[in-house]
Amino acid sequence: MATTADFKNGLCLEYNNDLYTIVEFQHVKPGKGPAFVRTKLKSLTTGKVVENTFSAGHKVTTARIERRPHQFLYKDDLGYHFMDASTFEQAVVEEHLMDNPGLIKDGQEIDVLFHAEEEKIIGSELPAFVELTITYTEPGIKGDTATNASKPATLETGAEIQVPLFINEGDKIKIDTRTNSYSERVKE
Repeated sequence: MATTADFKNGLCLEYNNDLYTIVEFQHVKPGKGPAFVRTKLKSLTTGKVVENTFSAGHKVTTARIERRPHQFLYKDDLGYHFMDASTFEQAVVEEHLMDNPGLIKDGQEIDVLFHAEEEKIIGSELPAFVELTITYTEPGIKGDTATNASKPATLETGAEIQVPLFINEGDKIKIDTRTNSYSERVKE
């Protein structure tokens, strides 16, 4: 159990028969009336973000979520197959529980999220940045960096993102997995 004083971003709690993580919270102490905590909660099962207000001192049931490193093996009709490198056990994560599945390449390490009490997979988390190679894009023109224009590019995983005009086929780039966007070119 935890109270509203224990709230912090990333805290997982059981609320309305679902698992939620706190995305944002704010303690409010109005001049009149009791204090309360305004929160934004993200459902770990559906991904929906809901807003909720808790009165100060309200008790909530916390959930223990474990992040376990797994290596990506392959994808099929059941979902994405991962292997725990320490125990060699395989886990299948359904596509709707994945964040940016198009940015995962073979052998890549990601964190699979487990609800510890039930040993149930509730999601996955990619590293903040991944490095991938461009397999196709229109040729870039030298000196085309003054404008903030972009063009589509296909990555080695098959995903398509927008990149600056000076990026060429074969370039290795760093991608922000939280926003699914170009970050920088990787110098080799």
